[in-house]
Amino acid sequence: MKHIFSYFLLFLLLISCESSAQENTFKVIPLGVKGGLDESNLSAYMLAPINSENYICLDAGTVYTGISKAISNGIFKENPEYILKNNIKGYLITHAHLDHVAGLIMNAPADVKKNIYASPYVIDVFKNKYFTWENWANFADEGEKPQLGTYHYQALENQKEIPIDNTELFVTSFTLSHSNPYESHAFLVRFKNNYVLYLGDTGADAIEKSDKLNLLWKTIAPLVKTKQLKAIFIEVSFPNSQANTKLFGHLKPNLFYNEMSVLATYTGVQTLTNFPIIITHRKPHGNDEAIIKDELLKANALKLKLIFPKQGELLKS
Repeated sequence: MKHIFSYFLLFLLLISCESSAQENTFKVIPLGVKGGLDESNLSAYMLAPINSENYICLDAGTVYTGISKAISNGIFKENPEYILKNNIKGYLITHAHLDHVAGLIMNAPADVKKNIYASPYVIDVFKNKYFTWENWANFADEGEKPQLGTYHYQALENQKEIPIDNTELFVTSFTLSHSNPYESHAFLVRFKNNYVLYLGDTGADAIEKSDKLNLLWKTIAPLVKTKQLKAIFIEVSFPNSQANTKLFGHLKPNLFYNEMSVLATYTGVQTLTNFPIIITHRKPHGNDEAIIKDELLKANALKLKLIFPKQGELLKS
């Protein structure tokens, strides 16, 4: 009887540990999902642990409108300015193109002190192009004077993990090629032993004459195999009809699957079955969004779990 009771306690402990591990996941609120034209719906994703209201914003092309959509969908009860000030604890910026930073810039007058996490290259663009008194105002604590000090620049070093202030999250940055030699970045965000990978704009290695995606896939493959990586956010901006010479550092479905096949060489093909891939940055030219989705779904030989996010609608991973 004593042994049976001991085994029962062990069983309960294992169930408890499994339940705890399942709780260590993420929630994502897309504030903007497109890659251009529609200025009310540009790349920005609020990310937090599932049981937290302390979010980091992955890029910030659209902020206020996206928060308003989330409120209308019942995700938040407060007003947009409250969420901006209190729930977004900082910004992770992959690169400084306007469709990834316009919301941050335009909402700066209503924001409160927090960090902008980015590479030194991206920070220099903010200092010299955006947060200047000729262009807007300097809402940062560096650069042109007077400095309003709303934002503090936190420079990211390639492949070095740092904590994200006022959250339970950590981030590691990886350099991407976005129309070589222009840099973009990917962010591997960690909560305890769980991860999400968010890629900014990126071209395929074969087109960019680069190995940056290959190195990224090789690095994150062990996390995919152990199921610690919960999802990958990656752009597919154009349909397959777009000429390779007109991609401007972006992906299209056949190049996306080329890259996923490289990842599969490190993880094994079966490991990627039903693995969540969140498709970002579809450019809304004519019917291109629908064409991109159709081409991706039809060519999904790897049986990935393809997710097409909608503005203001909660995602869990």
